[in-house]
Parts: sequence; structure tokens; C-alpha cells
Amino acid sequence: MNPSDVVEPAVREKIAAIAGSIRKRVMKYTISNNGGYLSQACSSAEILASLYVKIMNLGKSEAPAVPPPFPGVPGKNNRDYFTGGGYNGPKTPDLDRFYLSPAHYALVLYTVLIETGRMNPNGLDQFNQDGTSVEMIGAEHSPGFEMMGGSLAQTLSQSAGIALARKIRNETGRVWVFLSDGEFQEGQTWEAIQTMSFYGIDNIGVYIDINGQQCDGEVCDVMSLEPLSARIQSFGGRVITVDGHDIDALIQPAKLKPNGCPLFILCYTDPCKGIPLLTKRRPKLHYVRFSSPEEREEYRRYYETNMQKPGEGK
Repeated sequence: MNPSDVVEPAVREKIAAIAGSIRKRVMKYTISNNGGYLSQACSSAEILASLYVKIMNLGKSEAPAVPPPFPGVPGKNNRDYFTGGGYNGPKTPDLDRFYLSPAHYALVLYTVLIETGRMNPNGLDQFNQDGTSVEMIGAEHSPGFEMMGGSLAQTLSQSAGIALARKIRNETGRVWVFLSDGEFQEGQTWEAIQTMSFYGIDNIGVYIDINGQQCDGEVCDVMSLEPLSARIQSFGGRVITVDGHDIDALIQPAKLKPNGCPLFILCYTDPCKGIPLLTKRRPKLHYVRFSSPEEREEYRRYYETNMQKPGEGK
């Protein structure tokens, strides 16, 4: 192995610690509010932590530490309107841009922003409250979001357009996109891939959380995606397959030199990673809503026993 391919131990430890904190924060919220997108935190924690800590070249946040209220819909008469892209730093030619497609991962993204010092923890007090920008299903004004992903699976197409514009302008910053596996059941995703391939958009990297879960159950039962790697390659994509919880494996593909093809990193993950108690809920893991006070108490006890540090508030 080339020495440059080895992730520094301190960086690896930092990413692992942030991944653990992501699961902890989302589980605490889920227990407190009798529901939450917990399996998404379990599956994507290392991916998003690796992106923000090591893979992406982002500037410092330009947004308020505590997110401001919802500014109203964009329009020529709304000068107070803003996007949440400022949490990812300024838009300069040399810096990267980031787009999260599955908007129901919003709480996971907010926790990453908190753990990387881009957002104040108090910002989560507004989560899913009327009149706030910290929405449960992230929109373009939500922290970390620069644009709305549409009804489903439209972010990749928009990101491809941005990447092409950056390529035409000879900007050195790259575009990074986070997708969920269910988005490959949407035709627009495949249209985006073949478009990126045709135009040689190779300044874009796409990390996919393949946790095998969607709202109707197992992805393989709703509409199987495999062989996903071969399918993406047939549309002109460059594909790397990794263990989505292996920090070193997640970081290595981002070091590859562009070769004229869009880069796709297939991250196979466990939607119960770090919280094995979740396995009892299979195959319904998309959204955790406790079925009884007893189940909620079971999760509370698990959290206090396995995830809460001694002396930490409940």
C-alpha cells in the first residue's frame, strides 16, 4: 500500500468518534420524540463523517451557528430568503460543493454539522417545529442544504448540471453527492448517469448508502437493484464498491484521479450498525416509531446503558 493511501490514525479516530456521536444524537432524539429516522443514522454515519472530516475540501461555515427561522418561499419580493448552503462554506472556484439527495436524512446531516463545528447544538431544539428552517425533511433553506431535491431523486441531475458548469469554468473544486440506494429505482437517476457519462463530467463523486431499506420494507423485495455496479458501469459510470463502515475504504476512492467518467462509490451498510437492538424491528426499519411504551422504555434503557457517558444528562 502506498503511504499516501493510509489514513492518519488521528483522522480515523476523529471520524469514528463523530460517527458514534451521530448515532447517539439521533437515537436520543428518536426516544425523546417517539420516532425518528434512526436506521439512516446507523447506516450513513461513517460515510457522512468521512466526507466532512477528510474527503471534501470545504471552507468554514458562513451561516449563523443557530439556524434562523424559515424565511418564506423564494421570490423577487423576499429579500430575506436564504439557503442552507452557507453551512458548507463559501462558493469559490477552489472549494468543493456538497448535495444531500435523500432529504429524510436531514437529522443525520444536522448532527454532522454540529459535530464538525458548523452548527450549534441548540439548533436541534428547532427540529421539526413550525416556522423553523431545521426541517425533518430537509429543504433548500435547511442547514447543509443548498437546493431542494424535488419529489424524489432529482438532486443528482441538478448536481450534474452544477458540476458541468464548474468544469466549463475550469474550477478546481469538486461536487460531492450523497444518495440512498432506493433512488436507483427512479428513472431520472439513470438519465443523470448517462448524461454525466456523455459529457465527461468527472469532477463529481457520488457516495451511495446501500442499506437495503426503504419505506415499504427491503429494497430487494420492492424492486431489486443488483447487480448495481454492473448497471452503473453500463451507463458509463466509474464504480468502486466498499464497506460503508470502513473509514479507510471510504476515503480511498476520493483520491483517484479523474478519468472522464463520473465516480460512484457503492457503500454497503448495516441499518442497525451500532444499535443492534434495531434488528428486532426488521424488515420495517425506514422510520422508527415505537409500537408501545414498553418498546420506547427498552430503547431508553439501551441508550443509557450503552450510549450515554457516565454523569451525562438524560
